[in-house]
Amino acid sequence: MNKLEIKRLDHTRILMYSHDTFGLGHLRRCRAIAHSIVETFKGVSVLIISGSQIAGAFDFKARVDFVKIPSVIKLYNGEYDSVGEYIDIEEILEMRKLIIQKTAEAFNPDIFIVDKEPLGLKGELEPTLEMFKNTGTQSVLGLRDVMDSPELLKKEWAKQDMLNKIDGYYNSIWVYGPEHFWNPLTGFDIPTSISKKLSHVGFLERENNSVSGNEGHSLPAKYILVTAGGGGDGIAIMEQVLAAREYDPQLDFPIVMVLGPFMKTENRDRLRLRASRLANVTVIDFESRMELLMQNAIALVGMCGYNTFCEVLSFDKKALFVPRTKPRQEQYIRANRASEIGLCTVLQPEEAAIPSVMAEALSKLPTQQSPSDNLKKGDMSGLDNICLEVENMSVLPKAVSTKVKKLLKPQGA
Repeated sequence: MNKLEIKRLDHTRILMYSHDTFGLGHLRRCRAIAHSIVETFKGVSVLIISGSQIAGAFDFKARVDFVKIPSVIKLYNGEYDSVGEYIDIEEILEMRKLIIQKTAEAFNPDIFIVDKEPLGLKGELEPTLEMFKNTGTQSVLGLRDVMDSPELLKKEWAKQDMLNKIDGYYNSIWVYGPEHFWNPLTGFDIPTSISKKLSHVGFLERENNSVSGNEGHSLPAKYILVTAGGGGDGIAIMEQVLAAREYDPQLDFPIVMVLGPFMKTENRDRLRLRASRLANVTVIDFESRMELLMQNAIALVGMCGYNTFCEVLSFDKKALFVPRTKPRQEQYIRANRASEIGLCTVLQPEEAAIPSVMAEALSKLPTQQSPSDNLKKGDMSGLDNICLEVENMSVLPKAVSTKVKKLLKPQGA
């Protein structure tokens, strides 16, 4: 990461959108991209619009800031609800739409980068995207390496005529993964106009920029890290690991479990009680700098969300993934494709639920292949390639050209 020569792009403004209804993935991905851009270019300012309830828990570099829009939560039936029980969801959605549009008008960005949701939550980005068509702002859609199964994604996007909307609103489409790994638009009949806009930039490499080690945590020198991202649906994998330790008491290599900020209190309490009865199990509620914990881990057990997967590859950690299969197939597809090419091992959810099977997988984890044994050159170049794309888009920053137009405007016009 940041292998490019530091350059100057004076007065360039980049606006990013992260809808954030469940987990931490979208905000953490946007933050990684924003930090890479400001590290590479002097004179660039990045503003992230985020719906994350805990956006303020993360550190942001100079020239990166965020605007918090009201949070909503995604229910397991696919519908949305407000976090505050006294505010109607329709009111929240209208507030979000207006804040986004007013922020976009005031910030007047040269580049607008949208994470994953082409039209935003419930179409909240459409007025802003329509506005940018007439301002010269370059709109970019950033897609994960895997979005969902082709069947489910086609069904979801068909309701909104999504391909035509993407074609009309976006100048570029970045896929955050190498082309040989997966195409997030697999199964679609992609028009040439969209194909020309699409580029696979590679996975987003992470690094640990913190000055100290496991700050604030009393941890063993080496351990297996167990994480489920935000933790909202992480109870199963945590219990499966504990069940394996209970099944095989000789399996006593140190384990550090990070529960995540969105795990329910009753689940959190149950895990802590169960872990307290076992040797060499440390439980942490939340760590905003997962890179700190990842660096000293010898291996990882997780669900194969995008950020965790990129961290595993970046820090070259041996990994065992138990992907969720609902409400999306994203983790399932990513984990199994990664296993095919030797980047990790995978247990299906029904296998991981058997203590003897999980215990055997944990015992083999420290001796399995590392991701670097099978990664290809350029696979981890996503952030560098994004910076090159930004540089190409910023030959004449719109913020400067707007001022020039005002100076050249005839008096009385």
